[in-house]
Amino acid sequence: MDMITVNYDQMADDYQRVEQAILFLEANQQRQPGLKEVADNVGLSEYHFQRLFTRWVGISPKRFLQYLTKEHAKALLEGSGDLLKAAYESGLSSPGRLHDLFISCEAVTPGEYKRQGDGIEISYGVHPTPFGECLLALTPRGICNLVFVKGGDRFAALAEIRRTWQRAALREAPRQTRPVAEQVVQALLGDHSSPLSLHLRGTNFQIKVWEALLQIPEGRLVSYEDIAAYIGQPRATRAVGSAIGGNPIPLLIPCHRVIRKSGEIGGYHYGSARKKSILGWEMARTGV
Repeated sequence: MDMITVNYDQMADDYQRVEQAILFLEANQQRQPGLKEVADNVGLSEYHFQRLFTRWVGISPKRFLQYLTKEHAKALLEGSGDLLKAAYESGLSSPGRLHDLFISCEAVTPGEYKRQGDGIEISYGVHPTPFGECLLALTPRGICNLVFVKGGDRFAALAEIRRTWQRAALREAPRQTRPVAEQVVQALLGDHSSPLSLHLRGTNFQIKVWEALLQIPEGRLVSYEDIAAYIGQPRATRAVGSAIGGNPIPLLIPCHRVIRKSGEIGGYHYGSARKKSILGWEMARTGV
């Protein structure tokens, strides 16, 4: 597949307006505001807002919102257990190639886990994605963290990495991380020609949950109960929720594809508007 051309700055600017629109709709969902009111809220004409939104996601705002309704989510949840079972039986749960066969996943050893990153050098940099700025961190073995920058606070994003790799040496190196960040965006847009490697630090239970998340195809949804059943611990729904909340590499390990059994989208470490924007964007791309 040829490399997809991306205007990263434009993509980041578009997302800020789209997130603002989603937040406005969340706050006023009972009234179901029309296109003009939403456009006014983000400071654009109806024409320019429609064009911006369609450029970012590929469909109209109205169609996008239909994807995020509770009824649509509930319909996608039907058969989600079979979805994970099919992924398992197809061999995608092997520790090597996962997530549409373009991600390789390697966990730290028990000894490395106890050392909390001692002796490891982590390079990091801040880069745009379709869903806002992220701080991307790499070890020599692969991507170890992807942290969305909330409210422009890069220090808080860096603190998230320090909590996970307490004894690692952190080095700001955006020139080194930029090509990998661009690979991440290319992968999100459908170009899997350059495989990505993940380097995960977590408990055995967390790793098992994160590997289960990698089985969920783009544009599909499963419940917390589905994940618990899939890993063979159907009563561990709360523990599954905690492990999902501790996911160190969102987007690539798609925790956003897990929602409540009721069809409610549920919370997200980086805000419900971002979760909804990611889900709607994926559903639009896959046409589910």
